[in-house]
Amino acid sequence: MKNKLKSTKSIFVFLIIITFLAALPAIGARATYGAKTTADEPQYLLTALSIAEDFDLDISDEIADRRFIPWHEVNLNQQTIALNETNQRISPHDPLLPVLLAPAMAIGGWTSAKIFLAMMSSATAAMTLALVTKRWRLSSLPAALVIAAFFCSPPLVAYGSQVYPEMPAALAVLIATFAITGSTTSKNLAIASISIISLPWLSVKYVPVAAILALFILWQTWHSARKRAIATALFLAISGIIFLIVHQRIYGGWTVYASGDHFVNGKEFEVVGEYWNPLGRTRRVIGLLIDRGFGLAAWAPAFLFAPAALVLAYARKHKDSFLVLGLISVGWANATWVALTMHGWWWPGRQVVVVLPLVVALIASLAERHKKLMKPILLASLFSIFSWFWLVLEASTGRRTLIFDFEQTSNPAFRIWRLLLPDHQRMNSLDITITTIWLVAIIFTAWLEYRAWITSTKKADAPATDTVLKDHLLD
Repeated sequence: MKNKLKSTKSIFVFLIIITFLAALPAIGARATYGAKTTADEPQYLLTALSIAEDFDLDISDEIADRRFIPWHEVNLNQQTIALNETNQRISPHDPLLPVLLAPAMAIGGWTSAKIFLAMMSSATAAMTLALVTKRWRLSSLPAALVIAAFFCSPPLVAYGSQVYPEMPAALAVLIATFAITGSTTSKNLAIASISIISLPWLSVKYVPVAAILALFILWQTWHSARKRAIATALFLAISGIIFLIVHQRIYGGWTVYASGDHFVNGKEFEVVGEYWNPLGRTRRVIGLLIDRGFGLAAWAPAFLFAPAALVLAYARKHKDSFLVLGLISVGWANATWVALTMHGWWWPGRQVVVVLPLVVALIASLAERHKKLMKPILLASLFSIFSWFWLVLEASTGRRTLIFDFEQTSNPAFRIWRLLLPDHQRMNSLDITITTIWLVAIIFTAWLEYRAWITSTKKADAPATDTVLKDHLLD
């Protein structure tokens, strides 16, 4: 028993170290020409600096003193408006990430802040492993290999150094999921509730995911401890009211976007698009996976196993698997119909990173059920890791950047692979045809997995199947 615990601990340590080291090389790479950070990243860093030095959110003095020069040498897109007669400027981004980064900024500036995010990435990987081994009872080593492969591949490795709330949000979702899928003790309820509350403070776009977690925890607790359920509901409701009041007082609106220069005069909700076209955005459902530039499979082909993994989770029909499927579905739907664009000024996949570790967890479960899939998953991940570090090297030597022209990488393997994927920015007849082919292939593989599950359950004795489903959620 002691040897097993020691082995499991060593596996966790290995995963933490390997994912932390994988995120470090990109810290010094250029995001664009003339800047090591770009888009929203400088805003988060400036706010973190203001919190560390002035203990407030006003970045007007930091902008005036050009404190952003160490990480953004070119002119800064200020994004903010003067909120009052004193020209106070508050970045239109929720404050929890800058709060988390403030100590690191005080210690070592922007580099330390990015190292802190690399630590968050390794913690998220470890939490993913804890979920699949402690709650789903998967074998530690195979699960760790799959998780390490994905966390060393983009987009997860990219957000282990880029200054966005995606990785802290993914960690919060994992912590809440781990707590909720355990017993409904006061400790687990407190941990889950704090994690849920943190999501909107990281970004208001995480409210739908937070809502799924809240609804599930209340539903689960109501059947076992109604007083705790009522107390938890009141706590979450009061926290939501505080969130709205604080935003009204500080940002001048219901969301942080009210302080942004693009959304003045009460236009904060235009952040989802001035002319919302849900039908046109529907193609993102598949595009988020297979788009030539911004699809997950373009840079990490192993994500093509995700649909089969989702079907397997559904086929098991366990309440915990329905929680995971609900979180992934809502996160994906938010990226599809609510997010302004899929092709943004960021590393591809940003809008779904909040639920991607759960997708990785399901793929690890799929690999344990079908051990023959382990090799193609790891080989595909080697391609991803190779492509990422090739680009990081180019971005570190000035030949390419991580955000501006990453698709123009000279990597021959990526250049060949991307020809097999559709371009959803262009979307001509050829791209529609390629998309259709991929869609049919994905549906077919998902159907094969579902049929395999049905066949295996019919062969098994009913009592044995019930035991497996109860004791091994994702065996």
